[in-house]
Amino acid sequence: MTHTPEWTDAVIQSIQDVTPTVRELTLAPVGGAQAFDPGSHLQVQVLVNGKPQMRSYSLVGQPDGLTYRIAVKCLPDGRGGSLAMWRLIVGDRLRITAPQNHFTLDLSAPAYLLIAGGIGITPLVLMAQTLAQRAAQVQLLHGARTDDELAFSTLLTQSLGDRLKTCVAAKGEVIDFEAAIASLPVGGQLYICGPAPMLDAARRAWALAARPPADLRFETFGSSGRFAPEAFEVHIPRQNVQLRVAAEETLLDALEMAGVQSLSNCRRGECGLCAMDILAIDGEIDHRDVFLSDHEKQENKRLCICVSRVIGTVTLDSSYRPDV
Repeated sequence: MTHTPEWTDAVIQSIQDVTPTVRELTLAPVGGAQAFDPGSHLQVQVLVNGKPQMRSYSLVGQPDGLTYRIAVKCLPDGRGGSLAMWRLIVGDRLRITAPQNHFTLDLSAPAYLLIAGGIGITPLVLMAQTLAQRAAQVQLLHGARTDDELAFSTLLTQSLGDRLKTCVAAKGEVIDFEAAIASLPVGGQLYICGPAPMLDAARRAWALAARPPADLRFETFGSSGRFAPEAFEVHIPRQNVQLRVAAEETLLDALEMAGVQSLSNCRRGECGLCAMDILAIDGEIDHRDVFLSDHEKQENKRLCICVSRVIGTVTLDSSYRPDV
């Protein structure tokens, strides 16, 4: 069954555009903000075409006990969540959860390499600040398409100085994962947040360097997939459910709205808890998770319903079992 978080109201206290496509929102929750650690995020309830949906946003910067700061990348071709968030104004109210953390920072490592792609910088800001305050050995590599999309560079430079390295695609610059990993001392840890192709490249370089898999920690904002989102049909024969998943909603959201209980946790395609068995497919699976291996995705035997999509019709086996 889906973990049910506790929700509270928060008022938007301020809004600031930190890049042409990234907007920072400062949220003042009723009763004050809770303490949180580096890597934490909030679940935010947002209305997309009148339907409540849940989105995850990393907490940016150091806690002050009063507010939370999140940053939202505007994605005109996304599922509608970012556009709904960008329509909010100061004084609007949101439903949010308490901070949660699936991307914890281990403070016992001898050295750290932080890598971010675009908006993936958000969870790494507090990591960088925390490590700098502890005088830890740390380097941060931040890649973006253009100079003006390097969010929070001024703030990070204040903490890291020349330990912040940027790579701008428009200038032909690319992150050299092999070289960065080679310069990381033995026992050092890599923390990376970015799109799925960046994560795949980092994982390949990490494995090639024979580094311990447990020392690579990651968070992703998913993959845009091989196909543009479109509506598709789902059959759950065990519960005699047939439904249509709209282009702007996830399969997990659609199942929950239909009363189909599903296991889930991260909602970003990372943990694999929501994976369902595929009984039949008439069309193609658009795997958008980072949990299943390439081999598993080619087999098309399981589908992470929180992020992956379908072109056509899919028949799935839910975890539902009738009481005996």
